[in-house]
Amino acid sequence: MILIELFAPAGVLDRTQRQQLGTRLIDALMGTEDAHAEAVMDSARALTQVLIHEPAAWITGDRPPVDPADPPRYLIRVSAPAAWRKEMSAHAIDRLTQALAETEAEAGRDPDRLRDQPHALVHVVGIAEGSLGMCGRPMGSLDLTQHMTAPHRDDIANTPTDGLPPGTVLDPVCGMTVDLNTTDLTLEVEGTVHGFCNGQCRRIFAQEHGVPLDA
Repeated sequence: MILIELFAPAGVLDRTQRQQLGTRLIDALMGTEDAHAEAVMDSARALTQVLIHEPAAWITGDRPPVDPADPPRYLIRVSAPAAWRKEMSAHAIDRLTQALAETEAEAGRDPDRLRDQPHALVHVVGIAEGSLGMCGRPMGSLDLTQHMTAPHRDDIANTPTDGLPPGTVLDPVCGMTVDLNTTDLTLEVEGTVHGFCNGQCRRIFAQEHGVPLDA
């Protein structure tokens, strides 16, 4: 469950721009490279929401209240499970800024100012374990990963791997391609070595197969 909130001065974005930018922000956050299985990404998208706010007042310390002639300032806040925050921050800040810059360019405003000046702030906020709720119950980061991946495990297991580069495997939980030569996140089950994109996928797989993990 990921919430993207965009704060923009009133009147800067029309209805069509808001809809297009909301979709663009989701696409940017999900990314395309090193992707998980397509069905898993679709599940992640289904749990991602965008809210666009237009505050009644927007005041910054370096200038008077917003003048319509000024280039608009923006704030993007991404709320996600705390366990995902660090990894997400590594790509989200750049990608979300770029998505916003593309919208600025289409509106005839200078997109480069968003990287040259502090005109677009991005906050990635980690929500404490047990503080997110879905389906009427608390959902930790592990629960959310299971929710997104469980319906697709059989398809992942049956995905042809003949075309994978040598030394790589598919993460059996999320379907991401993993290089066994560069990861320590592996488990051997019944003579097969499995690789994982992160510790949560490894933990889920271990629990489901009764494999103890080192403390």
